[in-house]
Amino acid sequence: MDKISPEKAINELTMLLMYLTRFNEGDRFGTSLDMAWKGYDFDTINELDEDDYIRQGSHRSKSVAITDKGMELSRELLEKYNIADWKQ
Repeated sequence: MDKISPEKAINELTMLLMYLTRFNEGDRFGTSLDMAWKGYDFDTINELDEDDYIRQGSHRSKSVAITDKGMELSRELLEKYNIADWKQ
């Protein structure tokens, strides 16, 4: 495996952690997207939002919605890092 930059690793691993700890509250907030807590580096959160992997909604909220694009990336990262998907 080739080495990647620390910045890219932080983004990938943050996305993986969000995916692995996701939850779904049905249509409670007007979306059926999987959600994740927002307790990560703000710059990383902003970059993932800009890349459309997550949606922050209000910057004051404590959770983010994982987009379909983010779910797809996360599943690819599970393969890349050889991690089992335990919440299928």
